[in-house]
Amino acid sequence: MELLLIVLVLVALVVGAVASTVRIVPQARRYNIERFGRYRGTLQPGLNFVIPLVDRVNTKLDVREQVYSSNPRPVITEDNLVVAIDTVLYYQITDPRAAAYEVADYLQAIDQLTVTTLRNLIGSMDLESTLTSRETINVRLREVLDDATGKWGIRVNRVEIKAIDPPASIKEAMEKQMRAERDKRAAILHAEGKRASLILEAEGTRQKSILEAEGNQQARVLEADGEANALERVFQAVHANDADSKVLAYKYLEMLPSLAAHGNSFWVIPGELTEAMRTVTGAFADNASKSGGNGNGNGNGDGNENERRTPPVPAPRDAIEQAQREAHEEAAKAVEQAKEESARADRIIG
Repeated sequence: MELLLIVLVLVALVVGAVASTVRIVPQARRYNIERFGRYRGTLQPGLNFVIPLVDRVNTKLDVREQVYSSNPRPVITEDNLVVAIDTVLYYQITDPRAAAYEVADYLQAIDQLTVTTLRNLIGSMDLESTLTSRETINVRLREVLDDATGKWGIRVNRVEIKAIDPPASIKEAMEKQMRAERDKRAAILHAEGKRASLILEAEGTRQKSILEAEGNQQARVLEADGEANALERVFQAVHANDADSKVLAYKYLEMLPSLAAHGNSFWVIPGELTEAMRTVTGAFADNASKSGGNGNGNGNGDGNENERRTPPVPAPRDAIEQAQREAHEEAAKAVEQAKEESARADRIIG
């Protein structure tokens, strides 16, 4: 029984010794091994063997890229304003031995180095430059940190400023400034829109006046030409039909009722009315004498009729030309009025 117990103890010791000899390292991990307190090597991922009671694992490091976010730190700008800045650091361990033996705490060392570098950079910049130069600050931080952490076996891949918080009074002043800038831009846009509207309205009024003047000019010219042509054709017809003064006097009297048909309360009878009535009366008297007389009367009547017959009335060229001149003068006045409206519109636009 005692022999069996001794055998079991020896087997347990052998199993324990063999188990302590084997070290399994996960992927993306590195184990630093010390032999009698002195660095012997770094175990790589996979199955590794060490000497029990002689070798021991000192540090276990993760060689993947890691993220470190620092707490907000107060920094004074060139214009003596205190701003709180916090950063985000992306780093990776490239040399596990240096990371374990060259610096006691590499995260604290990186954090302190970041703070001092930020204070040096921000101290030479005012607040506005600090808020608008994040990319420049990031590049400068990365250069300083990468150069300093190289001997620690750490590579700084990227440094980003997460937030820059100015004092509350500065934030309020910045908000007022932005509000004033927005109001200024809105006023400028409103003024430009109103100016464009006035310009378009003036141009439209100008074009309208010009077109109306041209239309009135053409209408008056056409009206005058039509009236002149009508008068010419009427007088040509009268001349061609050899109308005597009796017919003309009759037509003259026939037009008189049309003057009163338009509701005119006052109208003037021209002096030629008496002559026209005398002509008509004489015509009726001649007809009566012809119907009651003899052959001698006919002979005398023919002689008197030939004597009273008047020559054909020519077309009044002077009246036609005068009507055309008046129409052209009115059209010229309309054009001058349109030019004045156009000049007034140009002054409004200017």
